[in-house]
Amino acid sequence: MAKIDVVTLSLYLIGLLVVGGYFSNKMTNSLEMFTAGGRSPWWVSGLSGFMSIFSAGTFVVWGGIAFRCGMVAVSILMVISISLFGIGIFLAGKWKEMGITTPAEYVEYRFGETAVQIYAWLGLLCRIVCMAIGLYALSVMLAALIPVSQDSFFYNPESKGLSIYWLSIVCGGTIVIYTMAGGLWAVLMTDVIQSIVLCLSIAIAVPLSFMEIGGVRNFITNVPEGFFSLATKEFSIGFLLLWTVSNFFQFGADWAFIQRYICVPTAKDAKKAAYLMGWLYVISPLFWMLPAMIYRLIDPGADPEQAYILICEKVMPAGMLGVVIAAMFSATASMISTHLNVFAGVFTKDIYKPLFCKSASERHLVFVGRIITLIYGILVIVVANLIPSWGGAEKVVLSLVMMFFVPMLVPAAWGIYSKKISTAKLFWVLAISYTCGIFVKLFLLRIDAILLASDKANGFLEWLKANVHVVEGITGLFIPLLLLLFFELLSIKNKTDSGWQKLQDHSLKTKEENVQLKPSRLPALMTSCVLGILGVMMLSITVFVEQDRTVLLVFAALLLTAALGIYLYTKKYWVNTMASDMEDN
Repeated sequence: MAKIDVVTLSLYLIGLLVVGGYFSNKMTNSLEMFTAGGRSPWWVSGLSGFMSIFSAGTFVVWGGIAFRCGMVAVSILMVISISLFGIGIFLAGKWKEMGITTPAEYVEYRFGETAVQIYAWLGLLCRIVCMAIGLYALSVMLAALIPVSQDSFFYNPESKGLSIYWLSIVCGGTIVIYTMAGGLWAVLMTDVIQSIVLCLSIAIAVPLSFMEIGGVRNFITNVPEGFFSLATKEFSIGFLLLWTVSNFFQFGADWAFIQRYICVPTAKDAKKAAYLMGWLYVISPLFWMLPAMIYRLIDPGADPEQAYILICEKVMPAGMLGVVIAAMFSATASMISTHLNVFAGVFTKDIYKPLFCKSASERHLVFVGRIITLIYGILVIVVANLIPSWGGAEKVVLSLVMMFFVPMLVPAAWGIYSKKISTAKLFWVLAISYTCGIFVKLFLLRIDAILLASDKANGFLEWLKANVHVVEGITGLFIPLLLLLFFELLSIKNKTDSGWQKLQDHSLKTKEENVQLKPSRLPALMTSCVLGILGVMMLSITVFVEQDRTVLLVFAALLLTAALGIYLYTKKYWVNTMASDMEDN
């Protein structure tokens, strides 16, 4: 990593803090801090949701799978598009129509205050691990790139490089500071900017990677057998089907994504945001994963978790690598800051205010939200340093999503349409699902010992051992679904649940009081401005480098074109909107 890349990365991090500082003056009430005042344009929410799914974990976890197994990593990511299209049809618009300001508000109306407490604490535990995985993955990538001398305080003798411990503190601290300052607006803006930068960067990285190994033909003829299989023994068709359904509930009922659906002006905008996310997952996975797959030919013995960043280091020109690392940092920051902001909002508005300070002013709630963001951030940094001792990022993230995330989200999504599921039944579903999940997980951990203890290997146990991810998916997905279906059939003759009625009354009241909000023009203007600055910065770098100057010029041209296109689009859209409003008046 050249000095100019370090400078570029440093400037990008400073820019994030500037964005947070700019929006800090606009955080005059909790509605602005946690829902962007309901004025986020649909495309901003869509891009933000798209990048909230991504993080450095994408490049470490899925990039590692792409390096080891090949095309199946593309399958794992691409089926997410099916989940997102389903969310656009069935869930996204529903969340907005309810008139809620936080996801916990829905849980409170539908299932009661006790359910809010349970969901808040369960969600906090699960999402702290998710955020920690992203932070750990980011630290792994940076540690592979940033050189450090052996006598440095930040040197780790075990990894023979920069200490992941210190990297997690520095990176995590930066994310926490700008999230504390700028609220959801800062989260949305950094998501949009880095999504464009990262997509343009990878679009250039793919042809450069092919050039490094002698072309596409050489890649196709020299990869290991089965490298282009869309499914493998480890990630079978069954796993992909379970993964698709699990992601429907994860991205349709996870509080971080509900926030993306309720921060836009209308239900139609919420659906458009989900559809945009879906189409991006149809187009992007192949381009995202190709560099890691190509690196398999360059260094088959490389650490899979570092394969993605090593290929970028090898093919990216000086200066551009710093931008790519910065965008990957921002992708991780997107995921972490999203969850930090969501749970700060939940604990501030739905736990702190009703339980501890009912008369709290809006300014006081904003202050409390920032303090809670800081506390969460510290916990994330601590857990990030424990990930290696838990088996690494890949094992943790798959088990977490399949067995502990999904059982919590399935009943929440079910409750949108079901009139019969009561609070008591919700508690039974959660209790039984988690009990089964813990039992299965402990059983799977002991499979090797059970096999060794038996004289003849049991075929069923062998199948379990070979299909761990499928078993986790079946346990985490089908047990709560079957329980909900059972309770639904059992309650056919019962009256409509009171929680359902409360939710309907609230939605009706909100519709009557609703003032049609217009999407803010500020995100597009700021995005255009930042992309323009990056484009000029890339042009400036060409003065100081001799090699790969053409690549940098192409990248700069793409950034400037994107900046101009966004500006002209938003200008035309705004003029048309103003003209329409004048005609209506």
